[in-house]
Amino acid sequence: MTRKTYGILLINLGTPDAPTPKGIRAFLKPFLSDRRIIDLNRFYWLPALHGFILPRRPHKIRHLYENIWTKDGSPLALIAQAQAKALQEQLDQTGQSTIVKEAMVIGNPNITDLLDDFLAQGVDHLILLPLFPQYSSTTTATGLDAFTRYFAKKKGIPPFDFIHSYHDHPAYIQALADSIHLAEDETLLFSFHGIPQRYADEGDYYPKHCQRTAELVAQKLGLADDQWLLSYQSRFGREVWLKPYTDETMAALPAQGIDKLAVICPGFAADCLETLEEINITNRRTFLEAGGKNFRYIPALNAQADHIALLAQLVRRYF
Repeated sequence: MTRKTYGILLINLGTPDAPTPKGIRAFLKPFLSDRRIIDLNRFYWLPALHGFILPRRPHKIRHLYENIWTKDGSPLALIAQAQAKALQEQLDQTGQSTIVKEAMVIGNPNITDLLDDFLAQGVDHLILLPLFPQYSSTTTATGLDAFTRYFAKKKGIPPFDFIHSYHDHPAYIQALADSIHLAEDETLLFSFHGIPQRYADEGDYYPKHCQRTAELVAQKLGLADDQWLLSYQSRFGREVWLKPYTDETMAALPAQGIDKLAVICPGFAADCLETLEEINITNRRTFLEAGGKNFRYIPALNAQADHIALLAQLVRRYF
């Protein structure tokens, strides 16, 4: 009997190819044009995007990317590559025929090109793993949209499985808990990427997934209710987003007697702009300038062994 070959895509939204206005603009244009991410009326949104945001924002945020860029490129791209390599090595030990690739919905390596490669190599079965533990229409569904667009005009669609979320998977919770080592009198803040509150009101259950993840990790660590907090970061525009906001929380905590803070961002499977810059540089400064004494960022799970073991568990159930 011929052995099946599984093509596995570890999906991220993407990252600029370079920390330059041109590179950032090339990323932001499709990103902010996606209806899943910005669902405002196109008649009003697109002129604002092309007339004001795209000409100006890349210059405004260029220094943020420069703060975290490495000599080898984007941290997210490099970590995604390491994750795919490590997962491939682990699955090779099972004897199952697999091809594991990191894929970006926007940017490179692009999901479209990788699907082309998989079909050319005669992959028998596709497994899509969006690296977003908590489902959101703005992230997980965007990856699924890219996949379905690719096959919209093709006659033959290989069998495929789509991993919806893993916000409460025991191995994920354990890996997060094992990465946290609180010092005496240190408070733990779970900071998740935000979405507009309206999206949750319309049915996106992302905040429920975030709350559940934080509760399970706190339980695993044996934390009392006053030892941990949850907030949402990265809001954009004037619309109300999920609250409390991370930046406002950071500024307020020292006055509440919380001056030792450890921050973890469980929604990010790999460190990126939102963790390395927004949390570990900008919000660190906000907290310390407000009177905080000690700030510590806990890195994402990235390509560490227990994270790769979790990813292997998630995909192997479909072999």
